[in-house]
Amino acid sequence: MLKDNDSLVLEIAKEDTALKMSIFQQKDLALTIRHYSRLSFSHQEINKLCEEITAVLNKADKRGILDSESVVSLKKSGQLLWDHLLTKAIKDKLKSSVDSSLSILLDEELINIPWELLYDGNEFLCLKFNLGRLVRTREQVSPTQYRSSGSRLKMLILANPTDDLKSAYQEGLQIRNQFERKRKEMSIDFKGMRADTIYIKKNLRDYDIVHFAGHCEYDTVNMSKSGWVLNDGRFTIEDIFALGETLPLPGLIFSNACYSAKATDNFMDIDYQTKAYSLASAFLFSGVRHYIGTIRRIEDLLSESFAKEFYARLLSGSAVGECLRQARLKLIKEHGLGAISWASYLLYGDTNFIMLQPLHKPLKLKSAAAKAAYKKIYLRSLFALSVFALGIWLYRWLPTINPSTHFLFRQSERFLQNGDNLKAASVLENIIKKDHNFLAAYPLLAEICQRQGRRQEALKYYFDYAMMSEKKVDKKSLASAYINIGWVYQLTGEYPKANEFYHKAISLAKENKDMLNQAVALRKLAVWNIDKDNLDASLELLTKSAEINRSRERFPGHRYNLACDYFDIGLVFANREDFPAAREFYRKSQDIFERLKLKDELSDCYFNRGEMFLFEKEYLKALACYQKGLEIDKLQGNHPSLASDYQMLGELYSEMGNILEAEKYLRQSIVIAAQIEAPLELASASYSLGLLYQQKGYPNKAREYLRQAQEIYSRVDTPDYKKIKQIFLGLNNPA
Repeated sequence: MLKDNDSLVLEIAKEDTALKMSIFQQKDLALTIRHYSRLSFSHQEINKLCEEITAVLNKADKRGILDSESVVSLKKSGQLLWDHLLTKAIKDKLKSSVDSSLSILLDEELINIPWELLYDGNEFLCLKFNLGRLVRTREQVSPTQYRSSGSRLKMLILANPTDDLKSAYQEGLQIRNQFERKRKEMSIDFKGMRADTIYIKKNLRDYDIVHFAGHCEYDTVNMSKSGWVLNDGRFTIEDIFALGETLPLPGLIFSNACYSAKATDNFMDIDYQTKAYSLASAFLFSGVRHYIGTIRRIEDLLSESFAKEFYARLLSGSAVGECLRQARLKLIKEHGLGAISWASYLLYGDTNFIMLQPLHKPLKLKSAAAKAAYKKIYLRSLFALSVFALGIWLYRWLPTINPSTHFLFRQSERFLQNGDNLKAASVLENIIKKDHNFLAAYPLLAEICQRQGRRQEALKYYFDYAMMSEKKVDKKSLASAYINIGWVYQLTGEYPKANEFYHKAISLAKENKDMLNQAVALRKLAVWNIDKDNLDASLELLTKSAEINRSRERFPGHRYNLACDYFDIGLVFANREDFPAAREFYRKSQDIFERLKLKDELSDCYFNRGEMFLFEKEYLKALACYQKGLEIDKLQGNHPSLASDYQMLGELYSEMGNILEAEKYLRQSIVIAAQIEAPLELASASYSLGLLYQQKGYPNKAREYLRQAQEIYSRVDTPDYKKIKQIFLGLNNPA
């Protein structure tokens, strides 16, 4: 779909020795009358400037880096093109524009000019604007039939079909992992050496997006024989036109190809723009809506980084032109303006087109670590809610309690708040020995077992809590016990049992008109649905819970639970990548936590803020938040939370490209999870480490950890098992 904005359109037509041009908002495209200005220009002078820019780009070293003197020269040549190709009115409009997108509508005779590298004295045109080219041609063009995408997009990745570009293969794997981990509604096929010309001709039209990482050869004698190099020959311009005669081709082609597989040197010819356009135009005339191609040789690491950033932006729902510009800026930020690969890419097509809509198709959280993160949050929120419930219970039954027992119980609470779990457990065990009817001790003792990762023992205490509550005919405590039992079952992957106890709690709470436990059970059931990727159902349940709690916000328990509702709603919106909405609900949640002066919730807030920074690629800010949250969890001695913390740190370092630190933290997560009863945390960390080894090119190690995760997930009814199965297929059939 098209992004709804007022982007600019710069229309330039060639008329002998003059250029006719006009600039207008895209919304004014249908105006009956538009002003244009006229500018005389010298073919010879423009060609010379284009040659100079080619010469400068050819000065890049093997890493693709220009020295500072060459960068200055590129700016000067780009500024002269700016001076000689645009009228004053057009230049003034472009310099003063606050629009982010610019489409240049060109006559075909003008495609050899590097419009992207026009320099206005401050910025290159392709760095200031989300820039795309549209071409007006004299060729007879049949009515273009564009592909109509279904509800499930299909992507084909062609990586290193000639088996001589290891980096191209790695690039393809990286892109596949990006999509498989973040877009469950996409189908991805990965082909390497098995991609021959027959396969491409038969299957190319089945896909919405095609990424090609390999060689491209240009035939200077017969341009129609130019094309992608596959393992048995070329997929040529001639082939492309033949395919386009019947059914439309993919909506997006990203040809991240080396300039030539056979060139004895790596220099660009003076007609590089014409060569690049020859392949682009074949795809465009055949029904491809957007084509991204290269104009020069591409350097392995920079090429992979560029493509990874482009697709990261595409996944987030950005328009194609914005994805391309942000990928350019990422290269410059990391390697400097001299890393000239940012100038190697051209976009033909509408810069405002959005391939993927995040707000209407729920996404999985960015990684298994994020899923572990919200489970960590609920462990602590459950503890805090238990404290509120205990306060109410104590207020009601305090006159019947032995004063010494009450004193011991308060002492255990202080130990627990200070992270001294062993002392707190010892005190609570003594209380139960003296008075097994003291209900408040059971959930607190179970919570300590949860912190220590002894979940089966926690389950025992929750069942004892339920049994004693039933014996005393305390239906509120019984409903609370059912909720806690359901949560432990969910943490251990026993989803049917968890669902059963949540519904038992809801029925009992409704029968007893116990609105607090009803709201808590609804929220827990919402989390159950998040695990199942049922985001709509989750949001509906959270809305019901929030309505109950808002109407009773004057009570501390409901006020706390409302904060948890807001936090969970934020998670749903973050899962859908609607970050503004997620931030708003997170803010509401944090405001309530602060008013209640709940210090233990600080870790949740830090990890929450860190997640937002990570989504926005503000890695250092994310790291600072994670470290603060980690320190709190260390003080509390919460082992399942620490396992999740270390996994999230590992995922962060992996995103940052620091593989050694990522491996260290993921291994720490696995060690902790293996020592306690935390199968899902163990599976999640093993899955992340398996992906890391796959990224490093260690397939055997990747299989080891992915298999460990798969064995655990095979016993759990979640989508994770099928996801890992698909990754195994890729490892076993790398081509």
